[in-house]
Amino acid sequence: MPIEALGSEPRTAAVPAGKDGGLILDCEGLSVSFPGGSVPVRDVSISLAPGEIVGIVGESGSGKSLTAMAIADLLPGQARMTARRLRLFGQDPSKLDAAARRKLLGSSLAIVYQDPMSSLNPALRVGTQLAEVAEAHQGLPGARARERSIDRLRLVRVNNPERRVRQYPFEFSGGMRQRAVIGMGLMVDPRLIIADEPTTALDVTVQQQILRLIDNASKASGAGAIFISHDIAVVSQLCSRVLVMYAGRIVEELDIHALMEQPAHPYTAALVASVPTMESDRGRRLATIPGRAPGPFDQSPGCPFAARCPLVTERCRVERPQLEQLAAGHRVACWHPLKAGEQVPELADAPSTRDVA
Repeated sequence: MPIEALGSEPRTAAVPAGKDGGLILDCEGLSVSFPGGSVPVRDVSISLAPGEIVGIVGESGSGKSLTAMAIADLLPGQARMTARRLRLFGQDPSKLDAAARRKLLGSSLAIVYQDPMSSLNPALRVGTQLAEVAEAHQGLPGARARERSIDRLRLVRVNNPERRVRQYPFEFSGGMRQRAVIGMGLMVDPRLIIADEPTTALDVTVQQQILRLIDNASKASGAGAIFISHDIAVVSQLCSRVLVMYAGRIVEELDIHALMEQPAHPYTAALVASVPTMESDRGRRLATIPGRAPGPFDQSPGCPFAARCPLVTERCRVERPQLEQLAAGHRVACWHPLKAGEQVPELADAPSTRDVA
């Protein structure tokens, strides 16, 4: 399968087949809580069609990774997940017994973590770890599982895979380890790929290669993907649609064209403005967002961004805005959404949102 270069044009969003038919993921009202009143994810709704790549962006601690782990049924034991509706591949995992749920998730879902060393056992050869996936979830015998592990490493452009399967993770570079983890996810034929900041620790050249791999895997198999990142510039290259999370909530949902041209939520606009570009004035400080996000114990009644927003009014402090339709494919939770051509006042001198590519 040839690796195609990521084009300069944003990826086109897939169109779901019917109201809920054909969706890989259909989640409504997902929340995650911990004992003591901590609620780091609050009322998140997300849908995903075959072949679609949806980005989730936001500052650290905004609930991006916990949302993905809740969908994958990988939350810590003390966490409690609730949802008004959660269907994966047309099935409700909560209604399946443990064996059926393990088979569903193990054979249809792949996860790529930020640090590949957390996914690879340093004491085992890479080939052994890849083959284990095929043995456990596909029932392949050892020889065939090893052949598939070689094939998967070749697929993700690891040179000389026949030799590499006999090596240990420490003998791989950081980029090669990340490729191996993607290859591990592709040992089965996943219908959903969750990539949790898979390029954060990589240099820009290897970063582009990993993005191409994820994009190519989705295009070739029709798998949907959730791409989690704090880097809007990276997300804009790969995704068709973006969910912006803040303090555990989705504050804006928009397609990549709207993200690049005119975000409506002041928080989204601030994130975009903080991305340096080739045209940015190096003599001017980058735009920043003052203050810090509220924690998971916060029970304030108003907009969670109110304390940091330059457009704040009294209504923002006492009444929480709901995620409402602003335009086709564009929803925002804000009492004062930005209009076309409008910038956040304190970010007027920041790089234009049109410069993000």
